[in-house]
Amino acid sequence: MRLRVPLALVGSALAGVLVALQTRVNGGLSQQLGNGYVTAAVSFGSGLALLCVAMLLSRRGRRGFGRLRVELRSGHLPRWAVLGGAGGAMFVLGQGLVAPLTGVALFTVGIVAGQVLGGLVFDRVGLGPGGRIDPSPARIVGTLLAVAAVAIAVGVDAGPFVWLVVFPMIVGVGVAAQSMVNGLVRAAAQSALTSTFVNFVVGTALLGIMAVVSVSVSGWPQNWPSAPYFYIGGVVGTVFIAMAAALVRTAGVLLLSMSNVAGQLIAAVAFEAGVPLTDGLTQGMIAGAAVALLAVAVAALPGGRRGPARAR
Repeated sequence: MRLRVPLALVGSALAGVLVALQTRVNGGLSQQLGNGYVTAAVSFGSGLALLCVAMLLSRRGRRGFGRLRVELRSGHLPRWAVLGGAGGAMFVLGQGLVAPLTGVALFTVGIVAGQVLGGLVFDRVGLGPGGRIDPSPARIVGTLLAVAAVAIAVGVDAGPFVWLVVFPMIVGVGVAAQSMVNGLVRAAAQSALTSTFVNFVVGTALLGIMAVVSVSVSGWPQNWPSAPYFYIGGVVGTVFIAMAAALVRTAGVLLLSMSNVAGQLIAAVAFEAGVPLTDGLTQGMIAGAAVALLAVAVAALPGGRRGPARAR
């Protein structure tokens, strides 16, 4: 058990790197198309197409879908648990609408604040698959440091679009909720592939409706880029969502979110330094990322993850 949690945190951090990569890819595609709604629908839709093929080829995935239907019909799994894709949809939509204006790094720190706050609350309430987890002093301090990191980055680098960081903060809460409910679906289906597939079905449906409305108002985008890397966002998303669903039971929602944050921040800083969406890396972003990484380290200290609380 001692090794399982650290390994889960490392895996979650690697998933966080993929999150930042998807933000950079989808943000770039949105800049090319001039339509964040279509960008989000393309990203989720391409991921769903890949997952449809995977489900056809995977007997375990199909069996998992059957188990999921039984759990839903029996009431053992609440129906709201299959709506995790809504959180992912809003995250990808933010990548297309907000990240091109704020840059990858500032968008990421907004997501960070929402993730750690949402993770702390969801663990405390006990909605995750691991049951209720009381916050230790280390986890509370880590959460406060993560929020301070956002304040540092935003306070130092306040610009014309700084107010937009509120949107990714709200979305970050949804991302933490997405990890939580996807973990519930995975436990019910006994398949990470099944939970990821359900996530993408819901997200694609929601984003597809938004894209249709947007296209009916502003028209179909004309400047589609030819470089293949602009279209890998959906594939990247399937990987990190499946990883989160598989790891949340071991690490808990908060620690999963915070280790994921570490990977996101490191990669976001690297992308903003090397291939920025806006004005590139700033001192505030570096300082904010450093404090956020400290927050993850504090929250992950021995004793930072308490076991499920007893029912009172």
